[in-house]
Amino acid sequence: MFISGLVSVTFRQLNVEQIVDVVRRSRLDAIEWGGDVHVPHGDLECAEKVRQLTVDAGLCVASYGSYYRVGHNEPVDFARVLDTALALGAPIIRVWAGKQGSESSDEDYWAAVIKDSQRIARLAAAQKIVVSYEYHAKTLTDTCAGTLRLLQSVNEPNLLTHWQPVNHRSREQNLEELAQLRAYLCHIHAFHWLSGQRRPLAEGEDDWRCYLKSAWETRRDHGVLLEFVADDKPDNYLTDAGSLRNLLKTFQPS
Repeated sequence: MFISGLVSVTFRQLNVEQIVDVVRRSRLDAIEWGGDVHVPHGDLECAEKVRQLTVDAGLCVASYGSYYRVGHNEPVDFARVLDTALALGAPIIRVWAGKQGSESSDEDYWAAVIKDSQRIARLAAAQKIVVSYEYHAKTLTDTCAGTLRLLQSVNEPNLLTHWQPVNHRSREQNLEELAQLRAYLCHIHAFHWLSGQRRPLAEGEDDWRCYLKSAWETRRDHGVLLEFVADDKPDNYLTDAGSLRNLLKTFQPS
């Protein structure tokens, strides 16, 4: 099943109450709360408040978008990140796989990220929480090959990966990568860029219909979470949310 929602860092300029309100009005399901502005790492009082606001609005917490850098124990120790996720009621913690690209990192760097990944995955597993890598440039999960190497080397059942299309790659290339990563797929960050410019999601509906069809084949639950709306405007998010709702109608459980 797909769970629609918003990545809160899309609107760093809005406060928590404003984000809850705009997601409620969009008729999406969930929020991935960010650890840099809205639910700071280690602020348990804030996390509890945000959890209650989310639930009271009829929404769910999709995940905690932490900025923990695996292998560096930054910006805070993972134990504080985990405590925050628990207070927030987040079933998933998103983390960043180091600070270096997969091809430019030596074996010692890979070993450090693998070791720390195993540590944090086991800490999270004890609390029945999933850890998921950000799929992003300048980390060890900057390519499909790097992501698979890291996931398979760590080999922890509660360690997965987020996915998002890479802007300079074709639909076919993105689909090939998604198919290879599908066994480890967690949430999906959804947006549409064209030549480096943020565009309405409706303009990328053909691409997204293909991506969602591929992800649907896992027969598991995945958040499809909007991010990077044009001009950072809530009105553009509401338009994209309508497009996402239309896309997801195709994938209702039978």
